[in-house]
Order: sequence, then C-alpha cells, then structure tokens
Amino acid sequence: MQSEVGAWCVSAGRGLVVCVGAVSCAGALAGEVQVAVAANFATTFQQIAAGFASQTGHKAVVISGATGKFHAQIQQGAPFEVLLSADDETPRKLLSEGLAVKGTSFTYAIGKLVLWSPKPGFVDRQGAVLTQGAFSRLALANPKLAPYGAAAVEALKALGAYEAVKGRMVQGESVGQAYQFVATGNAELGFVALSQVVLPGKPLQGAYWLVPHNLYQPLLQDAVLLSAGANNAAAKALLAYLRSDAAKAVIQSYGYGL
Repeated sequence: MQSEVGAWCVSAGRGLVVCVGAVSCAGALAGEVQVAVAANFATTFQQIAAGFASQTGHKAVVISGATGKFHAQIQQGAPFEVLLSADDETPRKLLSEGLAVKGTSFTYAIGKLVLWSPKPGFVDRQGAVLTQGAFSRLALANPKLAPYGAAAVEALKALGAYEAVKGRMVQGESVGQAYQFVATGNAELGFVALSQVVLPGKPLQGAYWLVPHNLYQPLLQDAVLLSAGANNAAAKALLAYLRSDAAKAVIQSYGYGL
C-alpha cells in the first residue's frame, strides 16, 4: 500500500511493516487529529501542520473559529481532540468541566493586538486615529466570544475612547471575521492580531498600530488535549510538536511571543 505522505510500505510477515521512501515507519501508522484552532492562529497553524505531517506522518484536520464558540461546541459534544485557544481561561474551564485531560495544557503563544487599516498612513503609530480620525466603522471581534475582541474593548476603555467609538463599532464572530471586514472595505480600520497583518516574507499592506501591552490583559494562548483525544496518539504527538524548536520558530515568525 501507499501511505498518505508518499512512502511505500510492504508487509514483511509476522506483523512487521517495512517502509521505503522519505518518511519513517511512523508514517505507516499515521493517524488524524481533529484540531479546533483560534481564528487568529489559523494561518500560522497551516505552516505548523505541514511540518507536523512531514515529521510524524500524522494529519491535522483543522477547524478555525472563535474560542468562545468552540467552548460551547465542545460542551455540546463536538469531536475536537485538541484545542488551540486564543486565551488561557477557556482551557481552564474545560479542565474544570471534565472535558479536557489534566496536566496537558500549556501556553503555546502570546498574542499581540494591533489596530490596522489596509490604507497606507490611515493608522498612526500612536493610535490617535481612534479619537482624531474620520472613520465610519471600526471592526473588532465579538468580545463575548473572542479574546482579541475582549482585549480591544479593554484597550479602548483604557484609552478613554470607548464611548466615542462604540456607535461605530461592527463586530465579527471571530478576529478572522473582523479582519475580513477591514480587508474588504466594510470598515476603514479594526482591531486584529499582529499575526494577520505581518506575514513572513510578504510586504505589509497598509498601516498598523501595535497596541501597548499595558492597555489589555496578556493574550496567553493555551493548548489543551481534549477528552475526545485522550487515547489518540496523533493528538498527543501534535501537542508535543507544538513545543518543538521548529514549531516555535514558525510561531515567532508570525509575531507571537513565547
């Protein structure tokens, strides 16, 4: 037979499998892991998943979206096996609810919030556009579902700008949707993740303000093994790979802290 990753595997008798090709025999026993990935980390995880597949032969089946929505879906029995959250609170809740495996959660990335516009020069380096600029719509993620949305509201209140702009805010279900609002021109600017606008090897589109960390609670993004994946070797292998130097290098290249 031929494995998913391209190595030829033949039976040698007595249950032994011999592989010939570019991958180890682990590829012959490769499995799948169902991964719920926070929207801000979706692009980053695509590259990590490719490296994970190359090294282990396992395949990550990915769904991206809002962390709060994932929490509700897991409570309702969604078959996710690993959660890569946009916060550290949701994994703690899942652990306390008996829906995740104790001792498996860890912070895989520290997110950074930016105010971004695809229009060059529209966003200044101090964020003064929020109180002095002329715009009709400000996009952000739903703060009840998405940690980046909650961080945006927190920053606006710390700046004393919340009341002035709340009538112009448009909310996406996730930070991915908030990004789309701005990218498609449905909002002139918006609060998104740094990783969505600063892409390795690609030129910056527009302008952004890196929101000072003291204006919002740290975006500690935690991973956790969910109960559905407790006996899945591929799920455990993915969490181990996230701690590898190769994965960390990718995470940092997208602007995250470790």
